[in-house]
Order: sequence, then structure tokens, then C-alpha cells
Amino acid sequence: MKLKRMMGIGALVLMMALVLSACTGVAQQPAAPAASGEQAMAGEPAVITWAFWGSPEEAASHQRVADAFMAEHPEIQIEVWNQPWDDYFTKIQALWASGDSKVIPDVAFLWPTPRYAAEGVLENLDPYIEASGYNLDDYWPGLLESAKFEGSVYGFPRDIEANVIYYNKDMFDAAGVAYPSDDWTWDDFLAAAEALTQKDANGMTTVYALAAEGGKWTKWVNQNGGGILDDYTNPSTCRLTDPASVAGVQFFADLMEQGYAMRPADLNQAGGDAGVFSSGQAAMILQNTSRVSAFNAVGINYDVAPAPTPADGKRWNGAGGAAWVMSSSSDNKDAAWTFIQWLQSDGGGQTLYTEAGEIFPALQSVANSPAFMTDQPPANKQAIITEAAASDVGGFGYFPEWGELSGSIIEPGMEAIWAGEVDVESGLADICTQVDQFLADNGYPK
Repeated sequence: MKLKRMMGIGALVLMMALVLSACTGVAQQPAAPAASGEQAMAGEPAVITWAFWGSPEEAASHQRVADAFMAEHPEIQIEVWNQPWDDYFTKIQALWASGDSKVIPDVAFLWPTPRYAAEGVLENLDPYIEASGYNLDDYWPGLLESAKFEGSVYGFPRDIEANVIYYNKDMFDAAGVAYPSDDWTWDDFLAAAEALTQKDANGMTTVYALAAEGGKWTKWVNQNGGGILDDYTNPSTCRLTDPASVAGVQFFADLMEQGYAMRPADLNQAGGDAGVFSSGQAAMILQNTSRVSAFNAVGINYDVAPAPTPADGKRWNGAGGAAWVMSSSSDNKDAAWTFIQWLQSDGGGQTLYTEAGEIFPALQSVANSPAFMTDQPPANKQAIITEAAASDVGGFGYFPEWGELSGSIIEPGMEAIWAGEVDVESGLADICTQVDQFLADNGYPK
């Protein structure tokens, strides 16, 4: 059974600190209900439930992190609640809907944060951040915006999706193509793609220069100065018909039309980008650091480079990631904050996940530490840091209805473009018509 607050001397010190902070005008959360006298005398640890999705292997990794935390904080016990991805969101919403604090997780892994913050099930972390002096400046530019609602922080993203080009060095050598430089352009990329692509006598591609998921399209658009919406927190109109946006989408679509890049539907059927890169069906992929451990395990001779940019464009990387959040109905908010703060610390969870090769950390200090800058491939880890440093808004919306807008209108429309079913200009015009209507129907701008 969960205790109502942390026990022993540690709790007394914490209570005194809160009283002193209140006297100085710092906003505080209501104190947790007192535990029973028997529990207090026993000095039992506070118990918090930690919810996350993932496979048994991922759950084992999280458990190692929990064990490390409990070794440092014996006054707090972590109980994990793990569900497969397909069931996680439905089940955790059912727990919140129950209103029963005994079953609602205290800390959870969640995406998208603004949606759930708007529903009132998440704790506003601003008072905890202010009272503890937690450093927000260590996060990559723009990253915390994805975990904010109405200007307040409701979660801490665990990592950031720094997308880089992975390239097979052996395939580049065989084609006589120079390895990508840190400042290569779209034109450089097209020249390399033409040389790396292999076609049969009928003109059908047998080896692709690039395999990239359809969802990566926002990189090309934003590099070119385009965008999806005019405002990503309080939008009023769609920007996908802007010339810069159209040109960014056209660049990606042309790669597929020329046979240089796999169409996303074909990529999915072929086993995804990791599968085609490992098997030599593609010389390059555009992806985040999630593929590093797999490629290192099979011994591919590869490295990474920043994504190419337009000659008159800019470097851009989307800022966002699933975040650790606190339930607003938690019975153990002080203990939950202690855990979240440790998860997002250099030397704590950020370091442990990074050392295991499971994330590219949300904290710049950890990315520039030995936890990430190891001797293991890829050699050019600076390319990943370069992309992360260019993080900004523009890849998705930071408002509650974004998931519905993207899933029902934007992504289906983009899939039709990637499949070659509609031309770029017509497809984007249709998307924007629907997006503008959706925004109006939902009262935007607010």
C-alpha cells in the first residue's frame, strides 16, 4: 500500500524547507496527508508507482534504473507498471478516469504532454522547479516546449530525436563517393544519391541511396524555411502551401520518384530502415540514435553525418520527445518529484540510459560527457550534437488537439503524396484546406 508521505528525518527536513520557502513567497504544493502513526514509527519508505510502455527487455532496463535510484534513495520505493505500447495509453487513461489514487501511477512516461495536461491529469511542475532550483537551461533548444501547456512545464522529455544521416562506408567506397561532410548541401546529396543508386535493366531500383520514414518530411520543410502551421501553440492557419514548404516536400518526393529513395510503404514492408540498411538495400538512412546499438551489434562499417541542407537554407532538428510526468492525483508528490528530478539528472537516469546506448540525452551536459562520447561507433558523434543544437519548434503542434489533427488529416494526406497518388502542390493544398477547417472548428486561434 502506498504511504502518504516520506518518513523519518528526511521528511522533517523537507517540511522545514517548504515552510521556509513559503515565507519567501515561493509557490508550494499542498502537503501530502500524514501517514498513520504505525507506518511513521516503522520508518517505512514512501512507495511510488512508475508507469512506462515497452517490451520485456525495455522493462528490464527501466528496472535497472529504478534499482539504482532506490540504492541512492532508500526512503523511496519504486513499483513499476509496464504495458505494451498498443495497450499503454488506453489502460493508463482508464486508471486516471477511475479517480482512485491508489492505482493511478505517480510518475509516467507520456506523449503528447499538452493533451493530458489539458485534461487535468498531470501536475504542474513549475512550483517544484522553482523551489528546488532545477536547471532548465541544460535542455536542448526548444525541447521543453513539447512538454508545456499554457506556458507551464508539465513534464521533462527523456531524450531528443536528433536525426542524422547514417551512411554505409563500404557502399560509398564501392561507388567512389566521398563521405558526407558536415556542411554538405541538398545538391551534394543528390549527386551522391545518383551515384549510389543501382537499377536493373528495366530501370527498377535494386539498391537505394536513401531509406527514410515518411514522418521525417518535416526536416526537409523546415530546413527550407517552411513550416506546418503559423503558430505551434495557438495556430490560426496552415503553412504547407507556402512556397518554401512546397519545395521542401517536393525535394523528398522527387527522391522517391527518381528511385533514389524508397517509398515509405515499401520501406515498411521491407522491414524498416534498420533492416534495409543492415542488408545493404540502402546506402543511407535518416534516423535518430535509436539505431546505433543495433548497427554496432552486427558490425556494419558505418558512420553518421548531419543531414544535408539547402544552399540558402538552415540546419533544423525537431524539438520534442516523450516525457516523464507526475499525476495530479498522486499521493506522494514530493517523492515523485525527487524521482523525476533524479531521472533527469547528470549522474542519474540521464546518464544511465545514455551509457546503455538507449537514448540521445535531453541534457546537453550528458551529451557532452563520457556517457555519450565513447569510443564505440559512430565515430562522428559530433554530428548528432550538431543536429540537436539546431533543435526548434516546427515538427508538430504543442496543443491538445494536435494528435487528432496530425493523425486524421496531415499524415494521411502526406502518405498519399509519398505513394505518388497525388502531386505535391495539389496534395498540400488539400491538406491545408482541411487543416484550416479543423482549426476553425476547434476554436483556433484561442
